[in-house]
Amino acid sequence: DALPILSQATGADLYRIEPEQPYTSADLDWQDNNSRSSKEMNDRSARPAIKDGKVNLDNVATVYLGYPIWWDQAPHVVNTFIESNDLSGKKIITFCTSGETSIDGSVRQLKSAYPALDFVKGRRLNGASVNEIEKWISSLKK
Repeated sequence: DALPILSQATGADLYRIEPEQPYTSADLDWQDNNSRSSKEMNDRSARPAIKDGKVNLDNVATVYLGYPIWWDQAPHVVNTFIESNDLSGKKIITFCTSGETSIDGSVRQLKSAYPALDFVKGRRLNGASVNEIEKWISSLKK
């Protein structure tokens, strides 16, 4: 799990975007067109409810926004988070997990959906070592 490493490298607090109704393995079966994740991703207006939707970001300049890649996009629960919180004026550095898909398509989609926000293309962190994550964070500060 890259989150504790990321938190330590940045000194940032962690907030997990968790759906109000947790996903089961059946919900996440991307090969089943009737699974919850498939239905949500096929409905561009889907905004699954999240626990603790509002986060106090008043004194935050940079938000590290991480998510798994679903159908070359961030899951719609991420849109719920974005739309529930004021991220204007903040640098939003993305990172993802994915079996093989890059982060590029998801960042393009987020920039298109929220053009007023400052999204920075991050990287895929699958299997990244502590050293690799720390180097990446250092490179962002330059």
